[in-house]
Amino acid sequence: MRSKLLYLGVAAVLAQLASGAAWAANGAEAPAEERVVNLDTLVVVGVAPVASLTWVTDPRLPRQPVPASDGADYLKTVPGFATLRSGGTNGDPVLRGQFGSRLNLLAGDGALMGACPSRMDNAMSYVSPETYDRLTIVKGPQTVLWGGGASAGTVRFEREIPYFDEAGLRLDGSVMFASHGRNDQVLNALAGSPEFYGRLTANRSESGDYEDGAGRRVPSAWDKWNADAAFGWTPDPDTVLEASVGAGDGQARYAGRGMDGSQFDRTTYGLRFEKKGMEGRLREIAANAYYNDVDHVMDNYTLRNPDPNGMMPMATASNVAHRTSGGRVALGFGGEHWELTAGVDARSSRHARRSAQGRGQYLAQPWMVDARFRQAGAFAELHWHLDARNHVIAGARIDRAEAEDRRASTAGMMPMPNPTLGQTRSETLPSVFARFEQDIDGKPLRWYAGVGHTQRMPDYWELFSPNRGPDGAANAFAGVQPERTTQLDIGMRYAGKRVDAWVSAYAGRMTDYIAFDYMTGPMGASTRARNADANIRGGEAGVEWRAAEHWKLGGTVAWSWGELADTGQALPQMPPLEARLNAGFDNGTWSAGALLRAVASQDRVSPSLGNVVGRDLGPSSGFVVFSLNGAYRINDQLRLAAGIDNLFDRDYAEHLNLAGNSAFGYPADPVRIHEPGRTAWVKLSASF
Repeated sequence: MRSKLLYLGVAAVLAQLASGAAWAANGAEAPAEERVVNLDTLVVVGVAPVASLTWVTDPRLPRQPVPASDGADYLKTVPGFATLRSGGTNGDPVLRGQFGSRLNLLAGDGALMGACPSRMDNAMSYVSPETYDRLTIVKGPQTVLWGGGASAGTVRFEREIPYFDEAGLRLDGSVMFASHGRNDQVLNALAGSPEFYGRLTANRSESGDYEDGAGRRVPSAWDKWNADAAFGWTPDPDTVLEASVGAGDGQARYAGRGMDGSQFDRTTYGLRFEKKGMEGRLREIAANAYYNDVDHVMDNYTLRNPDPNGMMPMATASNVAHRTSGGRVALGFGGEHWELTAGVDARSSRHARRSAQGRGQYLAQPWMVDARFRQAGAFAELHWHLDARNHVIAGARIDRAEAEDRRASTAGMMPMPNPTLGQTRSETLPSVFARFEQDIDGKPLRWYAGVGHTQRMPDYWELFSPNRGPDGAANAFAGVQPERTTQLDIGMRYAGKRVDAWVSAYAGRMTDYIAFDYMTGPMGASTRARNADANIRGGEAGVEWRAAEHWKLGGTVAWSWGELADTGQALPQMPPLEARLNAGFDNGTWSAGALLRAVASQDRVSPSLGNVVGRDLGPSSGFVVFSLNGAYRINDQLRLAAGIDNLFDRDYAEHLNLAGNSAFGYPADPVRIHEPGRTAWVKLSASF
């Protein structure tokens, strides 16, 4: 009954918003005091690049599909991104078919890493997008400023420094209600003076299990919260010293896993210093230090009942923790025709675990540290303006990375002594890129071409999660080698009076690509990590046409492809061809829009290959989903938005997916988890 009332309410809101938009489109003048111009988009349905290979968006704006509950969900609005799904929340982000630490994921310019050996709690699980001011993405190995090894790209969720000309208070917040018991609350409070400021950001998100397009209940409920506070000293508008602290927790049910997440405890501390506007060659100084600690509990009894016929018939829990600390110092230099950023960064992390059978019995077990990692690097990135139209951007960095194996025994049903106990691996890893950009004389057109090379140390999940390593190696820690990627990126962007269009393409060679083989034997399923050379290519394109005043038509398309070089076997976990078409009216006060998402079938699969989360489940079918949205800016302080996702209640599943778990009645043959059916939502945002 509540869902029906919500559908009716949202439909009524959309009808009112559509009638308001039509009234505005017919030329009726709103009262002068309500007329608003040069405002941000009221509802986001897609994102376009702001520069070559760089994307920036405001994650606080309402978006369609329904506002995201985690960082991976929000990234799906950017062409080229997909999410490896396992239920309602906490999917794993994938960019151009690349996964894991090939994506450099930063929150507040600090590394935040999950702890689950199967990535139930990847870094984006601890990010609530609406509590950040800006999302910045650089695709490909085309920057060295934020860490090495990011062959797929770099993602930064950022919070801006607030400056006050005079003492004051700013409040921003939102409430959202949606189908399936979804409700979100967000608060951002700022208070300050020209010399000091304080900031409190908090959110809570809750949802019940959703129903797919066929009316089947999918175990997917979650309940999570985050709170972060920062205190800053601003002796002048160009200087800031800030200290921050944060915490969060939650729980989530997973239709595609043998356990659920009953705890996502996060504790963070940060310190940053920035100085800008300096005279002379040295123009900026930026430094930060951070400490991030996650304490994650997985079990099969808090949010479900143990499956007596499954692999874990008894109540079982696993408690894992990942503590990361580090820092960065960067100096900005400049001259008449150039800007240079140079600096150093470092990071160290410690992973620990404990587990037990019986409800709550893990709490009596001692922690066992199984891995330690350390990294230190130096970097420099130059932007050289050859003249008004021609530009060269280039960078280089060198990293020293170490990994230490602290496991006393191997994991599994029959643990054995660990032959690499106490061993340390060290690697020196260079990264370099160069890109040329040119503005076409007399036209709003820029093209670019760049090549980048990066080397990546195998991460925790590649060294410690597999059951086996390459042939002849004692285990993955002893045998898996660093991954090296060389990639060409080319593209073009046109910014005309009525049409904006862009296209980007890439082609790369991944030497010693880290692959996971999935094998089945007498003792059940197991995984092996090994190296193999791979070829990748693909691209994205988009267009936006301002057909008339306040009206826009647009679309994007993204495609990824990959194969193992020696055999021609398809790389696993490659998202299929995807296109998005949108149409909308937006005059700054009223908006109405439609979004059509079309995804092709995917038959280039490798069921025996995968990643640490899962493997290819076989070919997938294509689908088309249609959604509507509308919004009204009530005044300068209040904004109302509403939408219906999957309007026609389509029953479909994403290609990147986990198989449904038998504890929830799914069959033994792999069945993908299907996506939510028709979903209505309404959101009220306020700013004072």
